Amino acid sequence: MDSSRMLFLFIVSILLDLLAPAVAQVNDAVCNYTVDFCRRCSYTGTYEDGGAYQKNLHTLLSSFSSNNQTNSGFYNSSTGQDPDKVNAIALCRGDVSLNDCHTCVNLSSSILFKDCLNQDEAIIWGERCMVRYSRKLIFGTQEDEPIKYLPSLSSATDPEEFDLVLNLFLDTLTEKAASGDSLKKFAAGHVIIQGSTTNQPIYALLQCTPDLGKQNCSGCLKGAISKIPECCGGKQVGRVLKPSCNLRFETSLFYDSTADSLVVLPGKKSTISKAVIVVIITVVAIVFVAMILIGIFISSRMRRRRKKLKLENDNSDDIGVVESLQYDFETIRSATDDFSDANKLGQGGFGAVYKGRLPNGKYIAVKRLSKNSEQGDREFKTEVTLVSQLHHRNLVRLLGFCLKAGERILIYEYVPNTSLNHFIFDPINHGHLNWETRYKIIRGISRGLLYLHEDSCPRIIHRDLKPSNILLDEDMNPKIADFGMAQLFMMDQTQGDTKTIMGTYGYMAPEYAIHGRFSVKSDVFSFGVLVLEILCGRKITSFRSAENEEDLLTYAWRNWKADTVSNIIDPVLTTGLGTETMRCIHIGLLCVQEKVASRPTMTSVVSMLNSHSMILPLPSRPAYYLHNSETDMTERTQSYESKNPEHVSINEDSITELYPR
Repeated sequence: MDSSRMLFLFIVSILLDLLAPAVAQVNDAVCNYTVDFCRRCSYTGTYEDGGAYQKNLHTLLSSFSSNNQTNSGFYNSSTGQDPDKVNAIALCRGDVSLNDCHTCVNLSSSILFKDCLNQDEAIIWGERCMVRYSRKLIFGTQEDEPIKYLPSLSSATDPEEFDLVLNLFLDTLTEKAASGDSLKKFAAGHVIIQGSTTNQPIYALLQCTPDLGKQNCSGCLKGAISKIPECCGGKQVGRVLKPSCNLRFETSLFYDSTADSLVVLPGKKSTISKAVIVVIITVVAIVFVAMILIGIFISSRMRRRRKKLKLENDNSDDIGVVESLQYDFETIRSATDDFSDANKLGQGGFGAVYKGRLPNGKYIAVKRLSKNSEQGDREFKTEVTLVSQLHHRNLVRLLGFCLKAGERILIYEYVPNTSLNHFIFDPINHGHLNWETRYKIIRGISRGLLYLHEDSCPRIIHRDLKPSNILLDEDMNPKIADFGMAQLFMMDQTQGDTKTIMGTYGYMAPEYAIHGRFSVKSDVFSFGVLVLEILCGRKITSFRSAENEEDLLTYAWRNWKADTVSNIIDPVLTTGLGTETMRCIHIGLLCVQEKVASRPTMTSVVSMLNSHSMILPLPSRPAYYLHNSETDMTERTQSYESKNPEHVSINEDSITELYPR
């Protein structure tokens, strides 16, 4: 009989092994309790065996299991280019050592490679770690599916009391876990259920992936807690596993004792006399405080109302046409996790910029203008009324604004690759800008400026064009940003004057910096500086010649005259002195000429960039030229004509635009 039973069990085990792949494909998740892991293959798509996606996947997961750069137990990274780009996350349990973490990640990755062969999305929850990969972007996103429950078969002695204490206990740990930093969001501890005969402990552990904000982490864990009644109600052991968070509870210690602490829950029992005393004291205190708060509230509300009416009256004419773009302040505060430093993208002269995520999942950039700043008020009015009417692929799009009790907030589209200066001036990142990308950026900026100068209504002069105000999208397309100092022009207006000079020295045209006169040619000058910086890969002020200080314009002009143009070009560019490169240097020098009338308009600049057959005039000396004397241009002209006859204009004024008087 025993031998028959053993034979039967042996046959069943073989059949289960044969059926395992088929079962894995139809179940949401497959768990192997002998090695304590659960995994789920998506079966939404596959990758080619031996292809780029598989190689990127192996490279990325292997780097997690051998990465010693962090001891937080959290790894998230991407490898490859679309459509073979792999995004992956590995999260080790908060109490696990670094060696055990690497071992778990390595084992889990091996299981995924074997059991989810050729599947382009998968997740595995192990005893000590979780590993997940996908083609889609999975960073900073709360994911609640797939979800897996692991309840025990044993029920608590008093299930109702057990569940009551468990819920209070998990709520307390949720707040602690969600309050963690960007390296670890983890909480563990135990409580004691006071029984009539024995005291029973409950140990619990909760954790989120640290890329979640506090609100998303709390929401993920609370959602997991809400699933306990349907999966693990009244059970002594239970686990709820999600991609973004997980929780586990047992009646015995299952994590490292160094992570344990006693959690004291609010008492539920008290004598009647004490309860009455507490109620009386509480009611009296509440009434007293309420009277004070009501007085303060009424007074402050009246003050806020007066301020709001004043601010709204000041801005009513400017923003009346864009009321439909107004956002609720609480929505913006929630989207930025209460303007947390973790979401801060940068700090400017008018305020800070934060990354946010709306309830629909859309990412935004939120500029919170400085309070009590007259300059900030002017910027708010200008940007809302102007930028909301601008629609061009090379301009950052204004999505809306928020105006509440002194808060002035602008909501823009989120541009993921930050600003141009983070690439061209960074010793590492600027190497990633090949010539094709730089040329695309130059042409995109020129098209955006042309739209502002000629096609927008009203016409606009930016007045603060510089690398930090050029943002780059995911495809490295440039978008002009920051219109806080922009100036409106009527259709027949060509120039203006101001007594207040605002901008960045080095990028300001001399007639504006010295005399306060600005025009479309002021932006052309700034564009020329930008072009030369993009070609050179260095800031305008970062040049020296022997013991003499000189700027980029002087450096470029000196090399142009000396026929050493290769000195101007960033050494990382491998295309050499091609026609496009030389032409862009030529255009940049035309734009920064000292004489305003000699500079081309953006219409001419765009034509120069689009047509290589268009003849360019020779540039004259740039503004801010630091040498005290200058030799005659004849020698330079003759030298250039002999080497580049096809680029020399017979009539040097062939594309010069007259500057209106």
